[in-house]
Amino acid sequence: MGKKKKIINDPVFGFITIPTDFLYNLVQHPYLQRLNRIKQMGLAYMVYPGAQHTRLHHSIGAMYLMSEAVTNLRAKGHDVTEDEANGAMACILLHDVGHGPFSHALEYTLMNGIHHEDLSLMLMEELNKELNGALDICISIFKNEYPKKFLHQLVSGQLDVDRLDYLRRDSFFTGVTEGNIGSARIIKMMDVRNDNLVVEAKGIYSIENFLTSRRLMYWQVYLHKTAVAAEKMLIKTLMRAKELTDKGAILFGSPSLLYFLTNKVSIDHLKSNKEEVLHHFTNLDDNDIWCALKVWSTHKDSVLSKLSSGLINRRLFKIEITSGPMSESEIAKYTERYRQAFDELTDDDITYFYSSNKIFTNMYTEEDDNISILYNDGTIKDISEASDMLNIQLLSKKVEKYYFSYLKV
Repeated sequence: MGKKKKIINDPVFGFITIPTDFLYNLVQHPYLQRLNRIKQMGLAYMVYPGAQHTRLHHSIGAMYLMSEAVTNLRAKGHDVTEDEANGAMACILLHDVGHGPFSHALEYTLMNGIHHEDLSLMLMEELNKELNGALDICISIFKNEYPKKFLHQLVSGQLDVDRLDYLRRDSFFTGVTEGNIGSARIIKMMDVRNDNLVVEAKGIYSIENFLTSRRLMYWQVYLHKTAVAAEKMLIKTLMRAKELTDKGAILFGSPSLLYFLTNKVSIDHLKSNKEEVLHHFTNLDDNDIWCALKVWSTHKDSVLSKLSSGLINRRLFKIEITSGPMSESEIAKYTERYRQAFDELTDDDITYFYSSNKIFTNMYTEEDDNISILYNDGTIKDISEASDMLNIQLLSKKVEKYYFSYLKV
């Protein structure tokens, strides 16, 4: 007999059952438990104080939605075996294990060109060795190599359960009600035709709401200018720490953080030192960074200490959103201010006090993936043709905004 099923009380979906011992053991694995120490929304809580939920919290919610989707598709006559259901649920549980602390800040600074999806796959493969091949189907679904393509679409696609969870969850914890999508209705309306996910026509308004909510959440929450400014400040801080370490400075840090500060971790380095890199990566979480920042805030290097104490005490970069890039002459005005305020700093030092770049969203592209609407007569149309309310051309338009963030003096 199996153990008693574990039940989690989730504030978004209510009681979630972890249906099998196999999935429960995955949740208990150190790779997954590490996600409990990484906030889902990085530094967004500096704008929305309620955004304290974790990546594990999100992964369990996505697993629940996957189990609901599988139950619904089975009820509509589609064959999904127990092994496939377990594989799909394991896949969505593990889809974020490659995320470092504060989401993308680590990808830009302590690692060079290594994406979290690549790390997720490597960690799945390591775990699969440990579990004697129990994740074969999971990995095949993740890589989109499994014969039933719709299972991959549920993990990674326009209407995947990842998005259906994080939009609802992030909306709930930030209090931004515009993001509250009807995930239960969307899942009930899902079906499969020609091995592709489709949505019944009566679910079209839920899809329109989903696409609109996603756009709103991006500009109002994920790309909120203060959250962007905080992330850029963290990136500059880690870049400074790395520069100082490269010059021979001995900085405080956990062994795993120091590993990434003292090594140039590129794709080639990862391939030749895979075990070592993954060991240190899976020991890194938000706490390593915060602990270091607290100590760095009193470091004798004034650039590192100013940036670190700014993050610790929420004295963040100011930020201006502009329609075009900031001109060199405008930037020069800021650098002159820093020269006068901090006469001991070089021109190179001063570059750590500002960041200029662009942010963009691209909400819906048919080429990338599409949302297919199924009509009663069996015909299928893309949402861009089926919707009489949404301007899909407008939704799919790439929106670009430039920003200039800087330390106020």
